[in-house]
Amino acid sequence: MTKVVVSEVWKMYGKVPAVRDLSFSCESGEFLCVLGPSGCGKSSTLRMLAGLEHISAGEITFDGKRINELPPKDRDIAMVFENYALYPHKTVGDNMANALKLRGMPAAEIKTRVDRAAAMLQIGHLLDRRPMELSGGQKQRVAIGRAIVRSPKVFLFDEPIGHLDAKLRGHMRGELKRLQRELATTTIYVTHDQLEALSMADRIAVMNEGVLQQIGTPQDIYNHPANEWVASFVGEPPMNFLDAEVVTTGSETDLEVRCGALRVRLSDAHRHRLEGVRGGMRLGIRPEALQVAGAAPGADWTAGTIYAVEPLGGDTLVEVAFQGGRVLAKTGADFRGEMDAPIFVTVDSTKLHLFDASNGRALT
Repeated sequence: MTKVVVSEVWKMYGKVPAVRDLSFSCESGEFLCVLGPSGCGKSSTLRMLAGLEHISAGEITFDGKRINELPPKDRDIAMVFENYALYPHKTVGDNMANALKLRGMPAAEIKTRVDRAAAMLQIGHLLDRRPMELSGGQKQRVAIGRAIVRSPKVFLFDEPIGHLDAKLRGHMRGELKRLQRELATTTIYVTHDQLEALSMADRIAVMNEGVLQQIGTPQDIYNHPANEWVASFVGEPPMNFLDAEVVTTGSETDLEVRCGALRVRLSDAHRHRLEGVRGGMRLGIRPEALQVAGAAPGADWTAGTIYAVEPLGGDTLVEVAFQGGRVLAKTGADFRGEMDAPIFVTVDSTKLHLFDASNGRALT
């Protein structure tokens, strides 16, 4: 197993920086997802790791060995591309065995490796077919199998299931996660899909505009976003954001967040983090941190009206408009309500987020 360290790496295309001063590590045997929108620099990062792109500045090491100048063939990595990159004239078995044949490996060893990988991926019955005879999901398994047979130090995945339909993507997420655990190979997986990152990764590195925004476990990224951008990008349905202010309602430690008619008393944990902070800021509330009711069960509920209702089968999204703002709440499938009908909403104060209005930095 191999530890990968990226230190102060830049990637320039002419005068345009695609990756800016990037530093992170992927521990031996870890599954690290690099997550971000299109154009954020994640694929450029993966291609630099693979040796397919020149590193403009900085250093990449595998187990302490600098690999900046090493050609791809000497890095002992295996990369799975988004577009499968299979040889159309070769059979599945030959596609998987190709790199091993180029190494001059004995035929018996090649067969053993190909058969073992095919069994893991449940494609043993496809070894004599050609890519044109396969479905998208089968092609992706072949591409992954071609990487597995090499037994590399590091797996690099570039949005490998992006072309698959939603049902198959869900299935392949579980398959890839289990496969990585069985092989225990250091894996760096690039994706724009936050669901893939949250469900598969040991840790997630979130990038935007070439800059690393935050790195941490899926729980850290979701529950403790480093800034407003990360909070807005990670989570489905997305977090609600409102312009708000923190005010003192009694003693100096009795604080309340106000956004129009919405009032939320801060928990002890939030009060400690906001010591000395007052005035305008951005309030973030995930839809599951909101509750709705047809009548106010208590004093901490805010009156509003139903703006829209979106049934999702197992859940229902309710958009609530109130004086000064609008929020999306996630509730049960049995919710019944009509547009413009009165409704009340309350916030779980332990799950709210506050961000600096000037720079987006998380305050709580």
